[in-house]
Amino acid sequence: MNTLDISNELHQLLSGNNIHVQLSVPQLVEKVLSRNEGQLTSTGAVKAETGKYTGRSPKDKYIVDEKAVHKKIDWGTVNQPISSEVFAKLYDKVLQYLKQKDEVFVFKGFAGADKQHQLPIQIINEYAWHNLFAHQLFIRPNEEDLQDHLSEFTVISAPNFKADPAVDGTQSETFIIISFERRTVLIGGTEYAGEMKKSIFSVMNFLLPEKGILPMHCSANVGREGDVALFFGLSGTGKTTLSADSNRKLIGDDEHGWSSNGVFNIEGGCYAKCINLSREKEPQIFDAIRFGAVLENVVLNPDTRVADYDSSALTENTRAAYQIQSIDNIVDPSVAGHPTTIIYLTADASGVLPPISKLSKEQAMFHFLSGYTSKLAGTERGITSPEATFSTCFGSPFLPLPAVRYAEMLGEKIDEHSAKVFLVNTGWTGGEYGVGSRMKLAYTRAMVQAALEGELTNVETIKDEVFGFDIPLHVPGVPDEVLQPTRTWEDKDAYKAKAIELAQKFNENFKQFSNVASTIKDLGGPLIK
Repeated sequence: MNTLDISNELHQLLSGNNIHVQLSVPQLVEKVLSRNEGQLTSTGAVKAETGKYTGRSPKDKYIVDEKAVHKKIDWGTVNQPISSEVFAKLYDKVLQYLKQKDEVFVFKGFAGADKQHQLPIQIINEYAWHNLFAHQLFIRPNEEDLQDHLSEFTVISAPNFKADPAVDGTQSETFIIISFERRTVLIGGTEYAGEMKKSIFSVMNFLLPEKGILPMHCSANVGREGDVALFFGLSGTGKTTLSADSNRKLIGDDEHGWSSNGVFNIEGGCYAKCINLSREKEPQIFDAIRFGAVLENVVLNPDTRVADYDSSALTENTRAAYQIQSIDNIVDPSVAGHPTTIIYLTADASGVLPPISKLSKEQAMFHFLSGYTSKLAGTERGITSPEATFSTCFGSPFLPLPAVRYAEMLGEKIDEHSAKVFLVNTGWTGGEYGVGSRMKLAYTRAMVQAALEGELTNVETIKDEVFGFDIPLHVPGVPDEVLQPTRTWEDKDAYKAKAIELAQKFNENFKQFSNVASTIKDLGGPLIK
């Protein structure tokens, strides 16, 4: 089956009498309820459950091995190849399956808030609630946009179509397949809506660098003077909390591009974790979960339909999807200038990284490639004590190209725009997990504020003897002794041993980047080799 065949097949599907194109939010909510796909919560949001898959299925994600992309993709366990023939057969089966459904839902919109670099997309869904999710997460078109809308990438999601591995060439019943030649994402066998969001992010991570734009898995905000800040960090590091600042406007909470114009949000909404959510801790997120929003796997009181955000009965990975306009303090449209400050967030359970450090360009590239934090007990099955974890570029599951490509682009951007880079440890101080204590949020906020306001540009520093960081000796609102880990540990020998142990983990992890410039390894990594 060639591209033309696929286009004709898709045209036939979209011409069917069962197709609903661009239903409004109220119409989609009505469909969700009438089709028994979900429930209405006490705040007017829709609550749906995703069955046995309550998170992404990385082992079932593939990229079609096509001539046009074969030499570009960083093939491996993240980017698994699958043949054009396997894709074409599955594609045909899924389209035939959807043609037989009573109703199919189509959303047309965009990825990328900068109109110069927008990707027109369409999302085809078996479920109305998935289409409502797409309506919240991607950028909605106005009437004028719709008139000229020509989709350049299509996501087709059929959760109830399950592959037969023996026949279909997959590893399980689930598949998430990206074809760059056919400009299609094919999803089946999973009801987890996040697969659609992250598939488009993976697509943008492939397409944007071709245009000289750096795609980034980070949040971003802008100050009153127009100063832009980026926040990189894995789950549990405080990225959402620290980027939500009443004195700064949110550009976006998860995915951005950095072009010659500045920073733009790739999405039109937010997909926030909501386990243990409360108005006191996260008022913006809490109040955004209203009519039109989608709750995934959140337990409701059967009578009042009030959400029990403390319950993990279905999963720890409970989620809320809502459009960014549900947040008051935002930039709209979600575009801004070039970043002046970049903050890497890590929750170091070993307690040896300084609470804030100034990074050179080489260190910024080294730690961008490293993407370090600690997984804590209870966050994943099988983890009973904290473990060091590394996620390349703070988003390794979504990088189709070699990681060094993204790091080199970041280094060029830092040079070009004189951005200042800081590593902030929101983890432990005074000892490792179980001995020390978690860094006080008030101290972290004070350090981040000082970095954003330029108060650390010319401050006196001391060099960390293990990692080579420049540690500020004074930060307004933070006791001086807190800033240096050596001063917070009672047992100095234990500190040194733990620091060397972590440095060696960094060095070991970095061996995978054999093709990176030697200066990044030599000048950016720990002093202990």
